[in-house]
Amino acid sequence: MTRSRSAAVLVIGNEILSGRTRDANLQTLAGALARRGIRLAEARVVEDRFEAIVHALNALRSTYDFVFTTGGIGPTHDDVTTECVAAAFGRSVVEDPEAVRRLVEYYPAGQLNDARLKMAHVVAGAELIDNPVSAAPGFRVENVFVLPGVPRILEAMLPDVVARLPAGTPIASTAVMAWVRESEIATALGEVQASHPGVDIGSYPFARDGRLGTSLVVRGTDAAARDAATQAIRAMLEARAVEYTVDSAP
Repeated sequence: MTRSRSAAVLVIGNEILSGRTRDANLQTLAGALARRGIRLAEARVVEDRFEAIVHALNALRSTYDFVFTTGGIGPTHDDVTTECVAAAFGRSVVEDPEAVRRLVEYYPAGQLNDARLKMAHVVAGAELIDNPVSAAPGFRVENVFVLPGVPRILEAMLPDVVARLPAGTPIASTAVMAWVRESEIATALGEVQASHPGVDIGSYPFARDGRLGTSLVVRGTDAAARDAATQAIRAMLEARAVEYTVDSAP
């Protein structure tokens, strides 16, 4: 039986913490990892501060099978992720010849300045990750994948990232959208979870069209276990005459 693998995402950037920018990469990464059978177990957001990034990275990479950093590998002074990853691994930062070649090929003559060349700096011994949008590569060091913060670039780089990950049974989910207050079914839902330990059942209140409801999400790799837990939830709701709909998704 293949061991279930886990991952963490380290979001780097003052703009996220200030509220000026909304992070859009976490959902993208979570979906891609789930389809690969890798459970995203933790996400952290840290400021563009050397010590904070190194501390968080070392904690995460020693805890999870894979760590994905986003942000901080651009051409400006506050893009310090590469230096932080190097410090975490006790390695140096080098200018990668292949990364330089890609940037030279991408930029028109005379436009590859020193700032842009900074994007060819990687941790010594790293594997480059292809960037089909703007050429500046991400890179991998052992179990850490260093990716950009720009959502459309990160998404375009995912095929190369995913190809480097072990394939496992996809993690899928079934959502039961029930028109009932969470508190009214909390005890019964706990009993369903206890009876179906092979899945994770989440409970998320929502409001729609002036009505209150609860989304009950059954998540796991075993389709039969998901179906059994979903049926138990449906039976619990029907016994209480609760209106609901069911939606399955990866």
